Amino acid sequence: MTRRPLARYVLRAASLATALGLWQVLTSLDIDLWLRFSQFPTVTDVAHALAGRLSGADYWTDLTDSLTRILTGFALAAVLGVATGVLVARSPLAEDLLGPVLEVVRPIPAIALVPVAILLFPSNEQGIVFITCTAAFFPVLVSTRHAVRALTPVWEEAVRTMGGGRLRILGSVVLPGALPGIFGGLSVGIGVSWICVISAEMISGQYGVGYRTWQDYTVVNYPGVFVGMITIGVLGWVTSTAVELLGRRLTHWLPRSSYVPGGRPRASRPLAAPVRADGDSERKTQPEQQGENHTEEARDEHLV
Repeated sequence: MTRRPLARYVLRAASLATALGLWQVLTSLDIDLWLRFSQFPTVTDVAHALAGRLSGADYWTDLTDSLTRILTGFALAAVLGVATGVLVARSPLAEDLLGPVLEVVRPIPAIALVPVAILLFPSNEQGIVFITCTAAFFPVLVSTRHAVRALTPVWEEAVRTMGGGRLRILGSVVLPGALPGIFGGLSVGIGVSWICVISAEMISGQYGVGYRTWQDYTVVNYPGVFVGMITIGVLGWVTSTAVELLGRRLTHWLPRSSYVPGGRPRASRPLAAPVRADGDSERKTQPEQQGENHTEEARDEHLV
């Protein structure tokens, strides 16, 4: 495993520090060119508001509620999306029965289902989980369906030849082969889930990061709004990174590229040929050997 050089992490930290410094300069000087930075709170204002939130109990309650909602909805979406995707991809009957309904519902934004959730579920908590699950369900479904359909039929035929049944094919061929595509859908789904759960909390939630951010906006507490935005960004980054790391762990058997982003591709070194006492190489490179073979074949044909 190739380790990233320390210089790359320093460059990333410098990039973040530059962005924060630019934000501080534009807002502290009240610069209004086309964008009105005078309306923005400064970095120091947001930092003071964040420090005040961290010392209170409400911030951690909101954090726990949002994480509980997102993890519950995302777990349901992962199970249902993978199961439905495999079923639709493997069964023509299931595709005919479920396909039209899924394709009609899929373009509807999950946040537009807030009135439906309010009418269906007896509590707002269940409705928010439903919206979160719906948001992540369709990316997982589509990715799983395409991944299963792209599998090589030879693998399934090989298992059948050795006497394997449907369950054996599902556990040995379909799910392992579709894992890269499944985790691609999960990575997209976790991001969409955060967007929708925050929006649902703003509309019908009680407690949660989205609810608190909207309350700060209604009372014109802009530093509090930015604290909520930063919290959402950090939580989304942590959860998406966790999904990606889990995907790498479960697909460790896949070949990994040796390409390092930002670095030079490694050139494979030819094997060193042993040197004889007279100084000539005992072995020659493969192109030279092929050239000599062709020359010898042409010489033989000429003699014949």
